[in-house]
Amino acid sequence: MSEERDFRESLLKQNEEYRRLEQQHHDYESQLVRYSDKIVLSDAEQVEETTLKKKKLQTKDRMEAIARQARVTHAG
Repeated sequence: MSEERDFRESLLKQNEEYRRLEQQHHDYESQLVRYSDKIVLSDAEQVEETTLKKKKLQTKDRMEAIARQARVTHAG
């Protein structure tokens, strides 16, 4: 697992887009926390929560794509 953590840290240092996406992913997570504390969400809150979850997932997918490409480039 240490190798994976080192790889991620390297990406954060070297890749501006990955760094920006990591921050964005963290921001989405922070925003989602406020909804997890509520027992019942209004319709607007449900829509916002769903939107944030989708954006967070898209961000994570893009981060994974960057990591895959970096691994291929690094290996080759």
